[in-house]
Amino acid sequence: MTESVASLLQGIRVVTLAPNLPGPAAAAHLVQLGAEVIKVEPPTGDPMARFNPVWYAELHQGQSHHTLDLKQEAQRERLHALLSEADVLITSSRPAALRRLQLDWPTLQARHPHLCQVAIIGYPAPDEDRPGHDLTYLAEAGLLEPDRMPRTLAADLIGAERTVSTALALLLSRQRTGKGAYASVALFDGAQALAAPLRHGVTRPGGLLAGRLPEYAIYPARSGVVAVGCLEPHFSARLAAELGLQRLTHASLGQALRERDALDWERWAAERDLPIVALRELAS
Repeated sequence: MTESVASLLQGIRVVTLAPNLPGPAAAAHLVQLGAEVIKVEPPTGDPMARFNPVWYAELHQGQSHHTLDLKQEAQRERLHALLSEADVLITSSRPAALRRLQLDWPTLQARHPHLCQVAIIGYPAPDEDRPGHDLTYLAEAGLLEPDRMPRTLAADLIGAERTVSTALALLLSRQRTGKGAYASVALFDGAQALAAPLRHGVTRPGGLLAGRLPEYAIYPARSGVVAVGCLEPHFSARLAAELGLQRLTHASLGQALRERDALDWERWAAERDLPIVALRELAS
């Protein structure tokens, strides 16, 4: 990230109570934008620190940490001391749990009128207290295959980015109105947004971007596999010309791509300004 971008939020202080992935990923992005981030964890810590300490450390670089038992009033007062000097609060507990801790938005707003809160929740109102996780959001949005687990935590990660953009919108609103504000980010909403290409048929089997176009498809090479993304006419025309093909078809392109290894094709394409890359397999 460039130095100018890394100072955009200089002077903005964020307190986050959010464990696991969406909150920490959002906080890490805010740090990259120059914000000061204070992570508050319970005495038991963040579960992510136990199940993946390396990723946890990566996401928490450049942040300060406090351990507080928010079930104790004295410890909550220490949190309020932090919030009195904060611009943004990120939470990911269900609203009912925050009410039990007297950390619901009406209470926070009355005590810290300058504060902006982004509440990461599972489902939008009226189901904001319904439990869920990345897997269930993706399943309900129609993004899971019945016989395999997802390769990434898509709902959590898009939720993190929505948390960042929502925090920025709240800060802009405060600049205009002089008052803090509250907004929620529902992880299920993010999953539904990711499902839009499928809902509209674009990525369904036989869909426009599901392999129907020969210039936008996956092909076996002599060794490895290549992804061809020559969707725009100038790319597809250049690809055909460079390969000596009068017309791009699945058969003609597939036959041509078997003549080299996948990484050779990637280098070949880079020299010709064509979007073709070799598939990578991340280490298990």
